[in-house]
Amino acid sequence: MRRPVAIRLSAATATLALAAATGAALSASASASTAAAAASGATGYASQNGGTTGGAGGQTVRATTGTAIHQALCSRASSTTPIIIQVEGTINHGNTSKVSGGSCSTAADKIELKQVSNVTIVGVGSGAVFDQLGIHIRESSNIVIQNVTVRNVKKSGSPTSNGGDAIGMESDVRNVWVDHATLEASGGEAEGFDGLFDMKDNTQYVTLSYSVLRNSGRGGLIGSSETDRSNGYVTFHHNLYENIDSRAPLLRGGIAHIYNNHYVNLTKSGINSRAGAKARVDNNYFEDSRDVLGTFYTDEAGSWQVNGNIFDNVTWSERAADNNPAGPNPQSNTSVSIPYSYALDEASCVPGIVSQTAGANKGLRVSDGSCSAQSPDPTTPTPAPTPTDPTPTPTGPTGTNLSLTAGADGSSKASGTSYGNVRDGDLGTYWSPAGATGSVSVKWDAATTVSRAVVREAAGSAVTAWKLVNADTGAVLASGSSTGAISFPTTSLKKLTFQITGASGTPRIAELETYAG
Repeated sequence: MRRPVAIRLSAATATLALAAATGAALSASASASTAAAAASGATGYASQNGGTTGGAGGQTVRATTGTAIHQALCSRASSTTPIIIQVEGTINHGNTSKVSGGSCSTAADKIELKQVSNVTIVGVGSGAVFDQLGIHIRESSNIVIQNVTVRNVKKSGSPTSNGGDAIGMESDVRNVWVDHATLEASGGEAEGFDGLFDMKDNTQYVTLSYSVLRNSGRGGLIGSSETDRSNGYVTFHHNLYENIDSRAPLLRGGIAHIYNNHYVNLTKSGINSRAGAKARVDNNYFEDSRDVLGTFYTDEAGSWQVNGNIFDNVTWSERAADNNPAGPNPQSNTSVSIPYSYALDEASCVPGIVSQTAGANKGLRVSDGSCSAQSPDPTTPTPAPTPTDPTPTPTGPTGTNLSLTAGADGSSKASGTSYGNVRDGDLGTYWSPAGATGSVSVKWDAATTVSRAVVREAAGSAVTAWKLVNADTGAVLASGSSTGAISFPTTSLKKLTFQITGASGTPRIAELETYAG
């Protein structure tokens, strides 16, 4: 049975600001500043790697057809010129044509965001519905999609669009924030539908927040195959997954943070962490569902860290070679350090808070982190959320990252990568060895005391075996099979080496952080 949920409404500062639910027309200047305020509220991994602001600060245009959306993209001075496209009405095949121009690359059968950046698409007025027409993001960055409904996109039958994905991202996509969206189908693959929210081929730094995904065979995936492990750093929070067969989501490699989501009627499986993926699963509410967490349909395992979840009438299958459910008593088998601040609602109130906030045309309400819904306030600046970690011990070191002032070298490096990328504080840059194994080091001019390190991979989880070595003496300080936070005896040294001794693909080490304590 569902646990009673107490909800109290309070006035609070907003993370979003947009008059989308009022139906009021906005002037160009007012709407630009309002949409900029909305985009500044990007949460989760979309707030990293420089942040996700979409078209903030750019021109604002209104579009009531798909063709008009494409015209707005193609009318910019360049493919990077910021733009906010306010959408009202129903976008479908009949009103969506290809438009040509130097700042765009569009197609007739989908909303095409290809080789562009700094774009916001936001539903306003009476709402924006993309009917049987998907949104395709390819080779693009800094994209915000907010307050829209995308429904009944098919990959077979008629009409077809976007490979059957409601929102699909692929080929070197960075920093996408999809917020307050409703993504829905009317069946599974047999009925012509595919995924609601898919990421493939090097898509990173994505957040899906306050959205509804329902009535589909497939919720969504990260990675198109077991070898497509170049995707990751994805946050899912305050979403409703309802009447989904599987893929809620499916993770192939990479890191995902999944918190405060409500899952109802997952009929086959839910969070499927496989092929080296790592999922941190915090304070979610799973209800009337089956096999909501684990590694399914493969013998290439993933892992998970679980904290504070509620499993309400959840059933678990028997374990077999290609079926490894986390339950009936899910336990953590990895640790995942989260680099951004976030505020957790208690799992018991997740059904209530998600029902008030998730989906398009809900007034863009959000949670204040204490089980209360708040409405957007365009006059109130967004405060920084309080960092929250539900585990008794921190998942990452605190204090100053000593590597930021260190030098770096290594045994080898792949073309286009640099040793210095592991200590530049930028998760978007990385070092790779010339082969599957190799080593990279941070070093100081004087002896430095360290006791903890964090190894962050830029994409996927390719490293399968490693050693952390005191390069001054050759002593092995620690070893393991997965990257992340590493503790070892306090040591004074001038050079610390991360040695990769096994990998399932090409390792990409974004950061080798070091801490005194």
